Amino acid sequence: MPRTNIKLRPRIALFRIVLFFLPILIIFMAFATASATTLQRLSLDQLVAGSDAVARVNFSGAESRWENGTIWTVTTLRVVEIFKGNLPEEIFIRLPGGRVGHLTATVEGTPRFRAGDDAIVFLKTSAAGGFSVAGWVQGTFRISREPRTGTQSVTQDSSAFAVFDPATRSFRTEGIHRMRVEEFRGRVASAIARSAGQTR
Repeated sequence: MPRTNIKLRPRIALFRIVLFFLPILIIFMAFATASATTLQRLSLDQLVAGSDAVARVNFSGAESRWENGTIWTVTTLRVVEIFKGNLPEEIFIRLPGGRVGHLTATVEGTPRFRAGDDAIVFLKTSAAGGFSVAGWVQGTFRISREPRTGTQSVTQDSSAFAVFDPATRSFRTEGIHRMRVEEFRGRVASAIARSAGQTR
């Protein structure tokens, strides 16, 4: 019996090591899978049709936390202008990825909001509460101001992110870039009108 115990101890130690590192490996694999994101190209009409609300928002704050073994970031945004839907003065957006302690999870294709951000977002109601962003980077349009003239323009986050175009079956980096806010507002209004006409 003593000999049997001596032989089993290395195996027990190895088993404990495997049990210790297995959850870490599973989390790592989950993050690696989540970060390999492929987004299909969406037109403005498709973004409008796939969203429950469209609004201009300002960043208020953000918090990353663990939820069911995955890091999620909940961003608080103040609603400045509503293009579609009914929204309260303040909304919450839930998106995968973020930083908790020393661990960072990055999911390609998800927009990130920071202090000072002014943006127009296409919102989709989340089953977990709050909203998500329809099309992720495709449904996020940053607003910038030209210092000299004060002219405001919008740039789509996906203009710097390769999305899949099913028409050409290839990845393309494209999107709205530095379009005047007034023109973009008009395009969104037209897309909303077309979407409403199709649902009647």
